[in-house]
Amino acid sequence: MPLMPIDIHNKVFSRGFRGYDEDEVNEFLDQVIKDYEMIIREKKELEDKVKQLEERLAHFTHIEETLNKSIIIAQETAEEVKQNAQKEAKLIIREAEKNADRIVNEALSKARKIALEIEELKKQSKVFRNRFKMLIEAQLDMINSEDWDKLMEYDTDATELKSLDEDKEDLYAKG
Repeated sequence: MPLMPIDIHNKVFSRGFRGYDEDEVNEFLDQVIKDYEMIIREKKELEDKVKQLEERLAHFTHIEETLNKSIIIAQETAEEVKQNAQKEAKLIIREAEKNADRIVNEALSKARKIALEIEELKKQSKVFRNRFKMLIEAQLDMINSEDWDKLMEYDTDATELKSLDEDKEDLYAKG
């Protein structure tokens, strides 16, 4: 057990025949007591300071651990977000490709349908053209025929027709 200042103070030495000067020994012991008390106080202060520093160190160590955990969680979260974004991007791309394929297929189908319609219209226009050509040729043949010339040769007098018309009316009136 370590000495305490009180132990030094209460220490009694036995007296010898030619011993030390009692006042000088007491004075020295008083000085030792003061120095020893001062060392104990300093030790106590240093222990308190060490305790405070250890508490602060523990606090900062805890903060460091918390920050490290937070960093790890943030990195994991960032990685997870990145992976989710990549998955979502792949899904969007797949969906866009499907839509693009569908649109292209629809466009090709419409283009084929339009091409078929164009071919059908070409056929119909050829038929119409041939029929129209035949109709015009028939009409031209009719106009160029000699029957028209013969019709022009007939000479009719309008006065004769008038008298015939009057005779006809008379017959109806008598009858």
